[in-house]
Amino acid sequence: MTLRPCLPIAALCLAASALAGCAGVAPLAAAEQARVAALLPADALLIGEQHDADAHQRLQRRVVGWLAARGDLAALALEMAERGRGTAALPASASDAQVRAALDWHDDGWPWSRYGPVVMTAVRAGVPVLGANLPRAQMRAAMQDATLDARLPPQALAEQDARIQAAHCNALPTSQIRPMTRIQIARDRSMADTLVDARQPGRTVVLITGGGHTHRQLGVPWHLPAGLKSNVLLALAESAHAATNSEASWHTVPAGALREGDQVWRTAAPPPADHCAAFTRRAPAAPGQ
Repeated sequence: MTLRPCLPIAALCLAASALAGCAGVAPLAAAEQARVAALLPADALLIGEQHDADAHQRLQRRVVGWLAARGDLAALALEMAERGRGTAALPASASDAQVRAALDWHDDGWPWSRYGPVVMTAVRAGVPVLGANLPRAQMRAAMQDATLDARLPPQALAEQDARIQAAHCNALPTSQIRPMTRIQIARDRSMADTLVDARQPGRTVVLITGGGHTHRQLGVPWHLPAGLKSNVLLALAESAHAATNSEASWHTVPAGALREGDQVWRTAAPPPADHCAAFTRRAPAAPGQ
């Protein structure tokens, strides 16, 4: 596809005047630009988030806008939509409704009010938005596919089992843990395949997903081919951070460390919520991290 010429972030906002609140999102500060630039060049930039931390979605929007304005954004890939769905056939002037239909967006799981702004920032810049998650229709088969167990080393597989159990409030029967882990592995592979397919020389594909999917030894990066250069920007919401600093802070993870991210962006935690209480009132369809 042909990208528009580089646009300043303010121009992107003007082009997206139908998008509520665009003017209220500040562009990346110079120091933040330097942090993100340190992760480039890369074929893929994985941004790990906490799904209910609004600050994380605001950061994503700013990063996507900055990359698009530079002409460096090849595509925006999303955990929040299924692989095979996308906006490549839509014009940059497409409406929210047209974009949601193209992505088969499910607002009950992923509120458009939260993710719509970053999606529309890419659309307005003429950049395709791609669903990357494993289609729901394939999840049952993934649960029964024992070959997925071999996609992680034994120690990593055991760690993923433990994370799946913890993510479900230690309430899963033992017999369900490995099938749910297989779904997680299949989802990571689906997102990795999306990044491979969307790669463009000299540009970067951005993936937005939960922080658990960006872990280098367990998640999407593990399933990427060796020839694809990827970096991880991990956003963490921490209650301890709020006690010491009301502003977000950046940290670089030492090279060679057993790491979940290459840059870590720490923010104050959102208001506390009892997710386990909600979990006990419903049976999960798939793991979420």
